[in-house]
Amino acid sequence: MKNSNYIINGILIVAVIVLFILQFTGKRVNLNQSQAIEALTDSTGFRLPIAIVRTDSLLTSYKFFIDMNEAQMKKVEDKRVQINQKTEVLQKKYVDFQQKVRNNAFLSQERMEQEQNSLVAMQQDLQNYGAQAEKELSAEGAKMLQQVQDTIVSEMKKFNTPKKYHLILSNSGTDNILYADDVYDITKEFVDFLNSRYVPSK
Repeated sequence: MKNSNYIINGILIVAVIVLFILQFTGKRVNLNQSQAIEALTDSTGFRLPIAIVRTDSLLTSYKFFIDMNEAQMKKVEDKRVQINQKTEVLQKKYVDFQQKVRNNAFLSQERMEQEQNSLVAMQQDLQNYGAQAEKELSAEGAKMLQQVQDTIVSEMKKFNTPKKYHLILSNSGTDNILYADDVYDITKEFVDFLNSRYVPSK
């Protein structure tokens, strides 16, 4: 009987010790969680190793993109001028054709139809030229944007060496990120880094 009392008392003592340890460990964990939450909500204190780059602001200030975009706009303008010139030539030929029809200047119906077919072919060629120019410019624009994006990603790795941030997000306007504290916005710092490394091609 005495042995069973010793065993029960021993179990009770162990149970009290376990409860005691859990109680104080739990308080310490709660305290640490409370401190962590307070630190996270204090923007002047603890700062998470994340950053945000606002893409729209970056592109309007990045010299490489500005130069590439200007070169692309020049190509677009050159194509537009060429299409306008071809359109003017076609319009002039069409006006001349109408004038000949009114003046009955064609020697035969066959000759008039030949010139009319020539104008239709010119118009089709102009449409094909415009479609091809649009396709080429679109492909070049996509290639340019990919080149800019590849450069930004490559330079970001250098910018973040040694590793200051574990996560760097990008957004345009309110796309994906509705709000972020300004302390996490590294757009200007990154743009300055990009521009300092950019050497315009001659």
